Formats: sequence, structure tokens, C-alpha cells
Amino acid sequence: MSKLVFIVDDEQAISKLLSFWVKDKWGYDVEVFSNGEAMLKRLSSKPDLVLLDIMLPGLDGIETLKRIKQVDENLPVIMLSAQGSIEVAVESLRYGAYDYFPKPIDQHKLELAIKNAIRSYDLQKEIQNLKENVQKEYSFDNIITADGKMQDVFKLVSKVLDNDISVLIYGESGTGKELIARAIHYNGQRKDRPFVVVNCASIPRELLESELFGHERGSFTGAHQRKLGKFELAKDGTIFLDEVGELEMLLQAKLLRVIQEREFERVGGTELIKTNVRIISATNRDLKKAVENKEFREDLYYRLNSFPIIIPPLRHRKGDILVLAEHFVNVFNKKLGKNIKGFTKRALKLIYEYDWPGNIREMENTIERCIIISESDVIDVDDLPPHFRTADKMSSVDFSGPLFSDDTIIPFEKIKEEAIRHALKVTKGNIVEAAKRLQLGRATIYRLMEKYSIENRSYSE
Repeated sequence: MSKLVFIVDDEQAISKLLSFWVKDKWGYDVEVFSNGEAMLKRLSSKPDLVLLDIMLPGLDGIETLKRIKQVDENLPVIMLSAQGSIEVAVESLRYGAYDYFPKPIDQHKLELAIKNAIRSYDLQKEIQNLKENVQKEYSFDNIITADGKMQDVFKLVSKVLDNDISVLIYGESGTGKELIARAIHYNGQRKDRPFVVVNCASIPRELLESELFGHERGSFTGAHQRKLGKFELAKDGTIFLDEVGELEMLLQAKLLRVIQEREFERVGGTELIKTNVRIISATNRDLKKAVENKEFREDLYYRLNSFPIIIPPLRHRKGDILVLAEHFVNVFNKKLGKNIKGFTKRALKLIYEYDWPGNIREMENTIERCIIISESDVIDVDDLPPHFRTADKMSSVDFSGPLFSDDTIIPFEKIKEEAIRHALKVTKGNIVEAAKRLQLGRATIYRLMEKYSIENRSYSE
């Protein structure tokens, strides 16, 4: 895709020469302006670079540069001037110019400067897009849930976004603790800084200190060069200590010092390194019991546990099971090129009644397996792992009615609509009670009722 260069110069001969170089010789699209005001009105067309003369009628080049930077601080501007003074060049660069060229202009140097400036601008835009995509991915709107218990978790999380209080996330393996940690970071005030993950259980104990705090060259066998630790790499951002309960006592003491003093030393080093990171931790252990058993430092426990957040296991979030199943079917349909439309009644009951000891991670793997195995456009009992089939028991949720006859394929939308209609029928239109029975938030019930055009009064009469 061709790049667009704006040329702003009131000398017609210079404008024509620059246009010839930029368009005819170097292959860029060009728009030419004789003054800054006219060019500023066209900034909405998103040029990739501006060649800007300093001596212009009306708005001079420096003032025009300032206004360009107010619109897009990253847009590269190369200043041109017949004055050729150091003071003018320094002033241009101070206000954000990418480069400065005195007239007469060196053609080859200008070509190289334009090429490098546009490449740098493209990279900046790509980085910004990646940041925005990551922030969007971890926004709360993109966390798949319809369960009231998780809505309560989100309310808690919202309280810690704009401060640096230490957060400790409790939850079984596979419940999404890292997802919540990322949501806190990417929706908080440090979102433009690094998010660094350390899994304290997966790194060998003898290497974990070096992984966290770095080491100096020669500090131990195999330390051939200096290595920066995770606390340095997370500079001004967030460090996520997953399974923090697995830290041995020596490292617990060093971590406590980092939290209290905001400084540390690399392994084998003497230099004090200042740190300004937010600490979010997670564990699937009962740390309070670990403190009582002298397995975890009490002082560190209270430092990390300033703001505890408990993620309920999937078996206690029945309202999420169908929503997550639908989500993972859509994900793996796309990934695997399949077109699974739903579940049979018996398969759905087994999925709903299963305890999911591995939580969301187990469900993700199970649905992927089902989609790979299934030879039709519906997931049946035979597609489920063997341990599901040996626990073939009927659901306590009433799926009775013509929609759910034994040989019916159940589309996801029909599941949700029928479940809401049935809950409203049983509770005679009591939305609070219906929400409790379905383990959904009231806001979710109202949203789905509107989606499926369900009139509550028809059930309350």
C-alpha cells in the first residue's frame, strides 16, 4: 500500500522539485500545500510523513509542527529551512521533528530519512495496535461468564484497577486466575507497561531466585553473562506470581524485602536495584493454613493478601457451563474448520452435571477433543471422554418438553431461551428466583429476555 507524504512549502520551485523526488523517483503518493493552515485541514486523511518548511506565510513551520503533534504525536515531520542555523534545527527537534534539513537539500540523505521515518512510524502504529488488541482481549466484556458469582468477582476487581494495592487471587487450577490478573493489569493505570508472569511452581527451586531477581556474570556455574530478572523486566508494570505458595522460605524473605524496601540485588551482585512494580499473586493453596503450619511467612502473607479475590470453581458456577461450552465450540469450529451446531440431550446433561475438577482448562480441552472426534455436526455422548460415559446420570435441571426430546440436537441459543422460559414458568415470573435457579446474574436474565423477546407478565399471570 502506497504511503502518503505531505509537502508544505510556499516556494513553488522547491515544491515541484520535492514532489518530483518523492512521487516520481521514490514512489510515494504526494499532496502539496503552500501554507500550514491548508495542510492542517487535511490531516484527517492520515499522511505517513510531512515535509514542512519553517518559513511559511501566516502560520510558521514551528507553530504548524506543534499543532501536528497535538493531533498525532507520532507522525514524523521533517523540517526544511533555508536559514541553516543550529538554533532553528534544535528548536525543531525540541518540538518533536523527526529530522531537519537545510536548503539546498541533499537528495540522497532526504530519501533515506523519509524511508526510515515511515518505517519507524509503521512500527509505532503496529505496536499501538498490538497494545489496543491486548487491552481489548483482556477487557471484562471479553471474559466469558454469565454467572452471578463471577459478576461479584468483577465488582471486586473494579475496586483495584486505579491503585497499586497487592492482590492475591485464590482459585483451583484452571479457574482463570491469570486471566483475572491480566484483566486487572490491562484495565488499570499500568496498562501501557509490561505484564510479566512467573510460575513459581514450574521453575526449579535452584533457578527461581535468578529468574526473579537476575544474576551477575560468574555468580554461579553456568552464569556466563549478566541476566536481568523478572522484577527488572517488569519495570513500572505488573509482575504476576502464579502459585506463590510454592516459594521456599529463603525466597519468601527476599520477596518480602522487595515489597517493603522496593529494592533488591541480583544474585552475586552488590548493586541495589530500585523497583516500582505492582505485585499480583495467585495460589490454589490455603495460605492461611500454610502460615499456621510454618510453611509460609506470616508477614509475607499479610503483604500479599492486602486484597484477596476468590475465583469460584466451575462446579459452583453452573450458569457458566453452557456459556463456556458455546464459546469453546465456536473457537474450535473456527480453528479446526468444523461446523458443530450443538449437543444431544444426553451429552448436554453429562456436561452440565460433571464436576469439572480441572475447571475451565479441562472444559476447553474436552470440547476440543469432542470436536476432533465427532463425525457429525452434533456432539453426542460417544464423543465425550470415557469417564463422562461411565458417570451417565440425569441432570437435576428440567429439560423436559418437545424441544428436548431424546434424539434432538440442541442449538445453544435454544438451550438458553428454553432454560429462561422454563425458570420463569416454574417461579411464576419471579426474576430474582429465576436468576438463582439458573445461577445467573439478574442483569444477564434481563438481557437474554430482551434478546429472545420474552414477556415476563405472561408468566406472572
